[in-house]
Amino acid sequence: MSPRTNDGAPEPTRPASARPEPVTGRPVSGEPASGTPVPDPGQPAPTPAPAPGGASTAEDATGSDPGAADTETRTTADADADQVGAGGASADTGVALGAEAGDDAGGDVRAVPVAGGETGDDGDAPADVAGEPDAAGADGGTDADADASADADERVAAVRRAGAAGRRWRAAQLTACAAMLAVALTAGAIALGAVHDGRDMPVATAAAVSPGLLAGGDLDASITALQAHLRVQPRDFGGWATLGLAYVEQARTKGDPSRYPQAEQALKRSLSLRPDNDQALAGRAALAAARHDFANALKLADGALKQNPYNERALCSRVDALVELGRYDDADAAVRIADQRRPGVPVFTRYAYVHELRGDVATARRVLDRALAVSTSPGDIAYVAAQLGQLAWNQGDYAAALTHYARALAADENYLPALEGRARAQAASGQQAEALKGLELIVARYPLPGPLVELGELYEARGGAGDRTKAQEQYALVDAWTAIARANGVNADLDTALAAADHGDRATALRAARDDWSRRHTVHTADALAWALHVNGKDAEALPYARQATATGYRNAAFLYHRGVIEKATGHLADARTHLAAALKLNPGFSPLGARQARAALKTLEASK
Repeated sequence: MSPRTNDGAPEPTRPASARPEPVTGRPVSGEPASGTPVPDPGQPAPTPAPAPGGASTAEDATGSDPGAADTETRTTADADADQVGAGGASADTGVALGAEAGDDAGGDVRAVPVAGGETGDDGDAPADVAGEPDAAGADGGTDADADASADADERVAAVRRAGAAGRRWRAAQLTACAAMLAVALTAGAIALGAVHDGRDMPVATAAAVSPGLLAGGDLDASITALQAHLRVQPRDFGGWATLGLAYVEQARTKGDPSRYPQAEQALKRSLSLRPDNDQALAGRAALAAARHDFANALKLADGALKQNPYNERALCSRVDALVELGRYDDADAAVRIADQRRPGVPVFTRYAYVHELRGDVATARRVLDRALAVSTSPGDIAYVAAQLGQLAWNQGDYAAALTHYARALAADENYLPALEGRARAQAASGQQAEALKGLELIVARYPLPGPLVELGELYEARGGAGDRTKAQEQYALVDAWTAIARANGVNADLDTALAAADHGDRATALRAARDDWSRRHTVHTADALAWALHVNGKDAEALPYARQATATGYRNAAFLYHRGVIEKATGHLADARTHLAAALKLNPGFSPLGARQARAALKTLEASK
């Protein structure tokens, strides 16, 4: 999966847009907010939106007077309140992920539950769709470890000192907002200015339960607030849509695929109340993308945009889907339209990634810098700074990467992509002990394939007593995670192919890579298929895919390494030297084991000249 769309790289959820009437022509400035000139896409564009942080949004709200609910609505509210409060009533099955994550990991890797429960066709609220966050979604007892790890990094400490006053002010604002929201929820007065036309009319709420809440504070607290609200207003289609989106974000930020079925149920509930509401339609697109069902995500995003051409979530999911289907020209056009219609942090980061995939690193960096400059919330800052860290790491600039990750962690010390990225940059910089400790803490809380493989390879590279066994334990956990992901509707073929090719069953890797390629043709699937073919001894078949993986200009050292090894195996020795050398020049620490093997292969080639 590409590094900055839907896999382990959560993004802030933005407020639902108003529906302005389209106007003809280009924005007055002639340039989108990302700062890159855009050719006319041939579609109408609205008047440019205000910059993120200063935008004023209007909720598209209909519904009923809070005091005018009839007997049926009150009865439904009582029943749904019982269901919401049941929390763990879904009879989730805990799936143990296996052995300890290492001597310093602090005990067994937590189990990730597989969510059960279904929703009925009549649209009634499912028993556990709004369940309270369980232990898998809580911080548990590991916050102190995260604090210690973050504080140990001088860059994090420096950024924290510089921004302490601003964060205290923002924290006070968030606390005050949370207190007011709690009062409003308790009073049952959130459905402001609504109109009740009939006993089956759904309710839409004002900004108190808008998706913007999910970006401004603690995600678990926002979910709890939504659950409390839906006890009082069970027919609020907007509230159910926002809850569904919140579950999608929770699944991605915490590496817990069991939230996806809950998200699906909440979104179905929203659509049963208002079939054409674009918020839930966009939520379904985001859910499909998070499950790696990109063809369906594209259809759902298009459906949401028919209802509201300015829905930010749908615009972003459409770009994600096109990127992950390998339709890069279409993705470029889609992100330019999104930049005209809804400029802001989510669109900027996608704009940058589309350019990075084409090898235009300078534009990608400039757009991300601009996105960071307009970011105000901790979620936005952490998200964009981590993207800059990933971009710097891909180019082998580890000092810059560590600085960006420090800024991300100063905004959110538990932000998973920044924690993982920092550990990788530390390992590439020779800080092996710090990298190992950081990854051990990560996988103890979030046993995702990327950190698990990285930790296993670091154990192998260290080569101490028992390290080989520890490495194998991490690789085994990848299989456990993919099994859980599949059980919750996630297509995990790419994760399986990448991990199994080097550290698992090679036949399984090839089968998964072929399956993924049958659905989408991206540079990442091309690389995975090429490498799976190589490890299965099919180098002649692998070579065209390895070339395709590098054809767009995307600067990825692992892709260059894979291509060089395959060229060496097929007798293209000059090309092999070129690409192995390019991989090591671009990012000499791209992989604890792969970089070492690339140097050995290049040394052999140089000796045979």
